[in-house]
Amino acid sequence: MNRRQALGVVLGGAWATREISAATRPVIASMEIFQVKVNHRGNWVIVRLKTDTGVTGLGEASHGPGDAATIKLIEQLFASLKGRIAFDVEWLHGYADPIVRQQQNTTAASAVSGLEQAMWDIQGKVLGVPCYELFGGALRRDIRHYANINRCTVERTPAGFRASARRAVADGFDAIKLAPFDGIPKPGAAGFQAGVDNGVACIEAVREVLGAKGDLLVDGHDRFDVPTGLELVKRMVPLNLYWLEEVTPPPGLPEIDRAAPMKTAGGELLYGLPAFKQYLQAGSVDIIMPDVKYCGGMLELKKSAAVAEAFGVPVSPHGPASPIGNAAAAHVCASMPNFLILELGYGEVDWRQNLVTPPERFERGVMKLTDKPGLGIELNEAVAAAHRVA
Repeated sequence: MNRRQALGVVLGGAWATREISAATRPVIASMEIFQVKVNHRGNWVIVRLKTDTGVTGLGEASHGPGDAATIKLIEQLFASLKGRIAFDVEWLHGYADPIVRQQQNTTAASAVSGLEQAMWDIQGKVLGVPCYELFGGALRRDIRHYANINRCTVERTPAGFRASARRAVADGFDAIKLAPFDGIPKPGAAGFQAGVDNGVACIEAVREVLGAKGDLLVDGHDRFDVPTGLELVKRMVPLNLYWLEEVTPPPGLPEIDRAAPMKTAGGELLYGLPAFKQYLQAGSVDIIMPDVKYCGGMLELKKSAAVAEAFGVPVSPHGPASPIGNAAAAHVCASMPNFLILELGYGEVDWRQNLVTPPERFERGVMKLTDKPGLGIELNEAVAAAHRVA
C-alpha cells in the first residue's frame, strides 16, 4: 500500500471495521506494561499493545497519582479494548470518558491516554506513514523543545539550579524552565516569604546562565494566592520571562493574566474539550499546555489545539515524560498551526535517550522527526529491563 492509498483508507472510513481489508485490520490482541525506575520525582509507565499479526504500538501513562492504580486501570480498560481494531480511538474515548470523569484525577486520564497513543502508533505502522500524517500532515518536522530542569535539580538553591542550567545550555538548549517554589509553605504561613525569596534567587541564577537572549520559563505550580501571585508578577518583570506558568489554582489565573505584562501559560492537568473550552473562555492564560498523558491522548491533544486556535491562543504541550510520550506529543505538534514549543524533562537520567531505538536525539534543542511509520521508535527492552521497578 502506498501513502495515497493508505490515507485513502483513513479518509474513506477506516474506523468502520467492515471497510478495512484483512491486511489493514489491526486487531488488538495483547498488551505489556513496563514500569521504569527514574528518580525521586516518579517512574515511567509504558504501554505496548500488539495486534494479532504482531504489529506493536507504544504509549505512555506516567505521572499519575500512583503507578499501581494507573496500571490496574490500564488492565481494566484493555479487557474491553482487546479484540477491537486499533482505529477505534473514538470508541475508547467514549468508553473511558465516564470513568475518567467519575474518578476526577490523572490516574484514569493517564491510563486512557497511554492506550490511545499506542493505538495511533499501530495505525501509522499498518498504513506505512508517520503519525503526523494522520493528524493533517506535517507543517514542520523540526520540533523546538525547552529543557525543564526542575525534575533533575535536587539541590533547590540558586547554585543547584545554576548547575542544571549550565548543563542544559552546554547541550544546546536556549530555552529553560524551572519551578523553584515547590515545597514552600502556603501564603501567610511561616517560611513562605523566605521560600519565595529563594525561588526568585534561583530564577535570577538561571537567567544569568541563559544570558539576555535565552528564553526563561517559570512555573509557579499553584503555590500562590492572587495577592501573593500579583507580587510575584512584579518581581518577575525585570527577568524578561518567556512565560509565567500557573501561579495560582485555576480560579485565580484570569486576574494574574490580566495583570502580567509577560505571557502566561497553563492547563497541564485538563482533560477533555469542555475543560479546555471553559479554561479558554475564562481568559485564564495566553498559552495552553495540554499534556498528551493527561488530556486523553494524541487525538485529544489535537482537538484541544483546535479549540485554542479558535480563540487565537498558541499551544505549548506540557510533558516532562519519557521519550515515548515526548514522541507522541511531537508528532501532534508537527501538525498544529498554533504550536509554540514543546517541553522536555531534561537531565533526569543519563540513559534516557537509549530507552528507545533509534535513540532520542536533539540538535540545539530541536528534535527532527523522521518519516518512519508510526511514532518512529521502538522500546529498547534491554534498557527498560535494566531500570525496571523492582
